[in-house]
Amino acid sequence: MARIAFAANHSRPEAQALVERATTWLHAKGHDVVDGDADDGKTLDLLVSLGGDGTLLRAVDSTLGTPTPVMGVNLGHLGYLTEVEPAGLESALTRFLAGDYEIEERMTLAVTYEDPTGHVTGVRWALNEASIEKTVPGHTVRVAASIDDSPFVTFAADGLLLATPTGSTAYNLSARGPLLSPRLEAIVLTPVSPHMLFDRPMVLDGSQHVDLEILGPRQAVLVVDGVTIGTLEPGATVSCAQGEHPARLVTFGGRAFHTILRAKFHLADR
Repeated sequence: MARIAFAANHSRPEAQALVERATTWLHAKGHDVVDGDADDGKTLDLLVSLGGDGTLLRAVDSTLGTPTPVMGVNLGHLGYLTEVEPAGLESALTRFLAGDYEIEERMTLAVTYEDPTGHVTGVRWALNEASIEKTVPGHTVRVAASIDDSPFVTFAADGLLLATPTGSTAYNLSARGPLLSPRLEAIVLTPVSPHMLFDRPMVLDGSQHVDLEILGPRQAVLVVDGVTIGTLEPGATVSCAQGEHPARLVTFGGRAFHTILRAKFHLADR
């Protein structure tokens, strides 16, 4: 008997309908469906995300450091991360329960933030990206970046983001950063609308770490995987390095990265 939970985007009525449909189907097969928000200390065999990429990001965050894999069902628009379409949910569950699947591990980022006194105020993990963004319209944020403890450059921009290869198709893509295969272990440093001569994104090795210090006179805001963490005062720092635990996503094959890009961007031969 498998223990399966669902993480649904409750703002979408179709998500709740899918949960009910799949729960009935699983119970009929003799499997246990548990509350995805309840922590009873027992390991789940599978967490199913029902929504868009944002829903899947939150599901992954809840399972990091555990053996529980996440399977994404696409109820969003682009769905770069989700593996299954709603009509194929029972088929996908059948394959999973039969062991006919693979686990794809994706690099994460450990994001540590400190106040101006050097006190660590929190640590978060990102599958897509961490971004430092301006708080005042019409003005830039100034961020001093160091790589492996060596000063690099001070950015004046609308924002600055650090993305994983998985996140290269998210905010990084909108900021005209490079697209990376999710199989890589790398960190992409991308300025957002930079007001400076050096305006190019950089791809760093996954073993490197980046420290960002907020410079005056204005505050900034820290956002991790689309969730606003809080305001950063001048002198606060954010450190990003490869996370200890990768995300574990269920895949059934046949979704090569370039094939997904071709489909999502409607690319066609000339």
